[in-house]
Amino acid sequence: MDNSVLLVLGDVRELVNGVSQRMLTMTLRGLERDGMVKRTVYPTTPPRVEYELTPLGHSLSKPVEALGRWAFAHLDEIQAARVAFDERTLRESAETSVSTGI
Repeated sequence: MDNSVLLVLGDVRELVNGVSQRMLTMTLRGLERDGMVKRTVYPTTPPRVEYELTPLGHSLSKPVEALGRWAFAHLDEIQAARVAFDERTLRESAETSVSTGI
């Protein structure tokens, strides 16, 4: 998002499909509190709310992009670790159930 881009709350909601309204609101408020985004509320019916990155938020763009590139480059390893974790957790849960008679 460059300096001139404003996102209306509905647009943000569409970009982060699958996130609950409550979680989105909590996250945006936290980012606002940390000085990463500026929130502007317009007194319309229904209220119009816009968000834009602050200079501090923009300064985080390159590190976040680098993290995204790193995650994409290591996606296979991350997915394999998740599968191994899930299998181990399931196995440990089954072993606990058997040993406790649950």
